[in-house]
Amino acid sequence: MPGKTSSPPRITKFTNCRIIKGNDLIEQDVWIDSLSGKILRAQEAFYGLHLSPDEVVDLGGRILAPGLIDVQLNGAQGFDFSVPHASKEEYDEGLRMVNKGLARTGVTSYLPTVVSSTPEVYWKVLPSLGPSGSKHCAEDGAESLGAHVEGPFISPGRNGVHKTEVLQAAKDFQDLIECYGKENLTGDTQTVKMITAAPEVGNMIAHISSLTSRDIIYSIGHSDATYEQAMTATEQGATMITHLFNAMRPFYHRNPGIFGLLGQNERRRPCYGVIADGIHLHPTSVRIAYNAHPDGLILVTDAMKLCGLPDGIYEWTNGERIIKTGARLTLEGSDKIAGSSATLIECVNNFRRWSGASTAEALNSVTATPARLLGLQGVKGSMDSGADADLVVLSDETDPYSGPTLTVDQVWKRGVKIFDTEKGAAVGRA
Repeated sequence: MPGKTSSPPRITKFTNCRIIKGNDLIEQDVWIDSLSGKILRAQEAFYGLHLSPDEVVDLGGRILAPGLIDVQLNGAQGFDFSVPHASKEEYDEGLRMVNKGLARTGVTSYLPTVVSSTPEVYWKVLPSLGPSGSKHCAEDGAESLGAHVEGPFISPGRNGVHKTEVLQAAKDFQDLIECYGKENLTGDTQTVKMITAAPEVGNMIAHISSLTSRDIIYSIGHSDATYEQAMTATEQGATMITHLFNAMRPFYHRNPGIFGLLGQNERRRPCYGVIADGIHLHPTSVRIAYNAHPDGLILVTDAMKLCGLPDGIYEWTNGERIIKTGARLTLEGSDKIAGSSATLIECVNNFRRWSGASTAEALNSVTATPARLLGLQGVKGSMDSGADADLVVLSDETDPYSGPTLTVDQVWKRGVKIFDTEKGAAVGRA
């Protein structure tokens, strides 16, 4: 007889697990449906719909958390989002490799980030980086929630490793359209979800409301903005700060700069990205920011394509070269930090050790908080019924050298298990 094609169980029940509820971990069973890709309401599934689980997974007390969300990721697996390929098919094949690699680290959703580039680069790569949507299969791995364009409307004095010759100053909104492409900013073909720009450059402050009306998040970054300019940006609709402290005017007691936004009332305080890789920021700086506005902290990797590659010297996007030494990436010939090579779960572990945050609070910074920023509360980053069944199973043990450490054991995407360390490989539909 011909062999049967294996398929995942439709209804899976997780038991003996801890889930995030607010800022705490509680013991609660979780039911998921691989057909709808959603988390079910356990009592309704059993008593109302009379469903029985096709599989019961005893997690032995481990943590069951929402899939991690990275809102600033420049590349991975040797693939750089900012580098066009000979064909769209070749570029898209590289994306598929990235998506599968990210899933193995616990990241199930992300914003592929394109650094300051020429318009021609944006026109070529952005059509591939829009939201994956319903066409995304579980086995594809992590999904895009839309592109993050970091630049080129940034301060030449706070450019970091962004090439100064491609930077622009927008006088009117048409400058943004000509840079990114009209189809990438509007309508059914819109691919851009977040823009990092310096509010003080050109006439950018006047364009913030035009961006946010298109459901595009405006993030203050690579900026020399004063406190007053940053405040005006938030009044116009800015809701995010890109990698706080890095590539911006430093805090000063008579002018707190962009960091001063964290001292405002709740209504005006934006979310803010933090790279907790141990290189970009001192642990105390991370702790100060977190204590100032704990509900707004979003951990990001700012990872480059070199993540996971051996140490050495590598070509970058603009003809310059990057030196990789462990997790440290610097621009050749300078001490400028050129991004990160840490994974998001490593940043969570660092943040938890440095900040004093609870495990649930640390995980919220890569699940519930970025989902709220993106307008996806109850869909991503949540364990509530009706949310997407993007899940990670985490062990919480103590490393003799590093201390308390969360480790990704399993990854589930839309109700289907796609990675399991115990099996040593990706799993899913055969």
